Amino acid sequence: MTTDQKPEARHVAIIMDGNGRWAKRRHLPRAIGHQRGVEAVRKLVRSLKDTSIECLTLYAFSSENWKRPEEEVGDLMNLMRKFVRSDLPEFLANDVRLHIIGDWRSLAPDIVEMLEDALARTANGSRTLAVALNYGSQQEIARAAASAADEGEITTESIAAHLDTAQLPPLDLLIRTSGEVRLSNFLLWQSAYAEMMFVDTLWPDFTPQDLQHALDEFAGRERRYGGR
Repeated sequence: MTTDQKPEARHVAIIMDGNGRWAKRRHLPRAIGHQRGVEAVRKLVRSLKDTSIECLTLYAFSSENWKRPEEEVGDLMNLMRKFVRSDLPEFLANDVRLHIIGDWRSLAPDIVEMLEDALARTANGSRTLAVALNYGSQQEIARAAASAADEGEITTESIAAHLDTAQLPPLDLLIRTSGEVRLSNFLLWQSAYAEMMFVDTLWPDFTPQDLQHALDEFAGRERRYGGR
């Protein structure tokens, strides 16, 4: 990249935080906040074609989220079913490839079957929506290291080759909404040299314009990767 070229983010990841607080501030059930959060995802996916993004990775359900109340977990799983069912045609129409990271095959059998079908039908998409389901980065790294050890020497390259994100571009930018400033066990390895942005906007209020603003800010940053 020459000095007059601004960096473009090919791979952006988002920790979608703030659904519950969004609902609480409006005296609404948390389930409504999660529903509005799904609408924000839908708008963002539709806008990908107008950005530099080749892959958008979203933290949808962590391995720690099972600690939440059973009713809320059930609501999230039902939302996932509805999202895949209703938006799969739109993925196909917009040339979006679905990719799942995390231990998603341990989810309910009907969800696994639905996701497998969506993965197969969207396999040829030119832009990728990667969704982290039942995902924990420490667990992912441990699995990758064990797989690397089974094949021989453990190196940074061999671990990276066995991560859930091995097929995706290197992570350029990680965004967290809601004002919290932590990674919450998300893409710890992949974030080693990623740029990070922590914004106060609650996730249901995050728009394609907010994403473009983040991309513009990213373009103004100088990435040194440990050099000068």
